[in-house]
Amino acid sequence: MRYFVHIGYNGYRYNGWQKQPNLLNVQGIIEQKLTEALKTPVEIIGCGRTDTHVHASQFFFHMDIGEEWTYDLSFRLNKLLPPTIAVFDIIPVEAHRHARFDAVLRSYDYYLHTYKNPFLHHISSYYPYPELDFSKMQEAAALLPKYKDYRAFCTSPDKYEHTRCNVMSAQLHFDSSGQKMRFQISANRFLGKMIRIIMGELLKVGQHRLSTDEFEHYLNSRTTPKLLSPAHPEGLYLSKVSYPYLNLPPRTDFAQPFLII
Repeated sequence: MRYFVHIGYNGYRYNGWQKQPNLLNVQGIIEQKLTEALKTPVEIIGCGRTDTHVHASQFFFHMDIGEEWTYDLSFRLNKLLPPTIAVFDIIPVEAHRHARFDAVLRSYDYYLHTYKNPFLHHISSYYPYPELDFSKMQEAAALLPKYKDYRAFCTSPDKYEHTRCNVMSAQLHFDSSGQKMRFQISANRFLGKMIRIIMGELLKVGQHRLSTDEFEHYLNSRTTPKLLSPAHPEGLYLSKVSYPYLNLPPRTDFAQPFLII
């Protein structure tokens, strides 16, 4: 029987989602605890990858289990897993459903604060830029859904068959003090470090180191900036994954305890 498992995790102490030898990763920890709970080796396939220190407030993986368990597996897993990983739902699905290939939309949030706050450490990125031009940043972000090719905002574009992404929405939100920011972006797919590179370029726009015309030129010409400056990873969250047959609401209380906006 195939199951989709709906989880969330704080990725700061992990070297990303994907299982890697001799490195602490989310996939490896979950497989270890599933094997312990079910008394049989379990391998899982995630809906995507997250980089080192990146979080997920909504993430899915699928697993195939031969015999159904007779106890509350969610409860047992949450007891076995570290506090940084939480299981929300375990959902039986048809055998051909695939957590990665069937996803039709992924959304990410990037959180940033401009004042030093020890309580936001590791869950939001700190940039001591008190004079960011929010209107220019919003103007630049609004350009993103108008373009389909994101070759300019990718670390290794040549490794992909193509660099087209259907960005459905991209918005910047700021709190009333101007000290906290959230960047939201949704697309059918993302390229390597694409969101962190975009965020880095938006920060340049906010500091008047890059004009909105120059930002758009990268999109229009598909020319990679001479110096890529990806934003810090700890502000980034995979926050929504949707399937044609499964569209669960995200656990917003998990990702946004530190933001009013």
